[in-house]
Formats: sequence, structure tokens, C-alpha cells
Amino acid sequence: MNGTAIENFVCVIFNVSFMNCTWHVDRTASGDTQYFLYWKTSRKEDYTGCQNYIRDNFGMHTGCRFQNVTIANKRACFLVNGSRSGQNIQSYKKTIFLYKIEKLTPPLNVTVNCTETFHSCEIRWQPPHTSHVKRRACFKYEIVIENQADPQKTIKTTSKIERNITGNSYVFGSFSTGKRYSVKIRATDNGCLVSTSWGEWSTPVEFGKEQLTSTSSYMLFLVSVLATNLVLFLFTVSIYLKKTSATVPQPRDTFYELSSMDFKTEYKNPLIKHDTEEIITVEEVM
Repeated sequence: MNGTAIENFVCVIFNVSFMNCTWHVDRTASGDTQYFLYWKTSRKEDYTGCQNYIRDNFGMHTGCRFQNVTIANKRACFLVNGSRSGQNIQSYKKTIFLYKIEKLTPPLNVTVNCTETFHSCEIRWQPPHTSHVKRRACFKYEIVIENQADPQKTIKTTSKIERNITGNSYVFGSFSTGKRYSVKIRATDNGCLVSTSWGEWSTPVEFGKEQLTSTSSYMLFLVSVLATNLVLFLFTVSIYLKKTSATVPQPRDTFYELSSMDFKTEYKNPLIKHDTEEIITVEEVM
């Protein structure tokens, strides 16, 4: 049945090893029309049928989901056929290099370290994760730095775009501590077996206003550590002094002032001792 083949067949690999293939059905397709997808990555292999179809509201197959897809240097052959009213519909075939349909993941571990002295920030990141490319030189990047809007200072959001950046770092030289910024990055091919389409954007990382610079952060950290150590030292010394003071007897005060009552008491004591004194008489024996 000519003219009954599917249209707009598209496959996308994402999150390293997941793949979705979708298609549009013939406009004249009746309710009993059904489509089936098969694929293989080598001439020596047999076609394998889809295990997880995407269906529309009427249960008609409009795509397929795949897991554990490895790219390497493979190319895949896809076949979609089906039936309508008991008759076979026209088959659709397409061969695709898998690396060309990969949607690159965002660059990883995006960090920003600003130095207030030089009014600059160093932005660093790691390459996107893929299953078949390990060399960092295989990627180039696009960076978008936005100066966030500030209604209080009537500052509008502005963007700075840098494309075709190689390596894994970039120096932003227009940094102002009184402004708030955000940066996002995405990757594409740089002459390897990588998709030439731009990958996914990284999550925006904010920096700038009310954010400590790397030097200030280090000094704050150092001061906090020193303060903590000082508190611990003083606490230890206080405990030690308490223990030693409990074992050393306190000296008596030898220079206290006698009161009138104390004087009378001291005066009476010798008299009392005199009255009670025992007299012993010694006789001389001739």
C-alpha cells in the first residue's frame, strides 16, 4: 500500500544511554492501523523489535523507548512496518550514525571563583558525560553570562555570550562586586565523533553581589578557625586552673583588722589561762 509509510522519523539519544524514536502516522490511518519498529547496529545482527512502545490515545504506536544504548562508532538501521485492515503498509527504513543523534548532557561541576582585587572571575567546568568520548579536546563550549536585573538600581538584565571556547576554563574580566551574575554552559563537537548540535544547558550558577570572593572566603575561613582554636584553648586553660586551685590551700590573711570584740576576747584569754594554771612546788631535799 503505497503512501502509507510513516513520516518524520526522528531518534534522539539523551542522558548518555537512553534513546527515543518517534514518527508521525499517515493521516488516512484507520483505527485498526498499527506500526512496529525493528532495529540493528550491525549487518551480522538480526533485527530486534521494540520492547517499550510509545502510544497515542487510541493505542497506536507512535514511537519507541530504548535503554542501555551504546554509541561507540556504531550506526543503526531502523525499520518500521505495520498493517491496516489486514494488509501490510509500506515499510520505512533509515540508517543513522548514533553519535550524530546524541543530545549532549550539560557540562559538569561548573564553579566560579572571583577575585575582588583583579575584578575578574575564573569559571571552570568538566566535559559532558558520554559513553564513547573520553578526550576533553573533543568538545567546545558556549558560555552565557547574565547580569541580573536590579529594580532598586534600575539595572536591566544583560547577557554576554562567548562561543567556540576550548578547554575547561574561562576568565570573566568585567566582574563588579556590586552586581549579581549567573552563568550557564553547553557543549558541542570539536572535530571528533560528537554531535554537531548544541547540548543541554547547565544549571545556572549565580555569583557576585553578596557573595564572598575566593580570597575573602579564605580569610573568613582562616579567622573562624583561629577563633575556634582560641576558644578551645581558653576553655582548656580555665578547666586546668579550676582543678589546680582546688588542690592548693588558700593562705590565711595575717593582716586582718581586729574588731573591739576580738580585742576583748584576746584580752580575757590570758586571764583565764592564768586562773587555771596548776602550781607545782619543788622541795629541796637535803
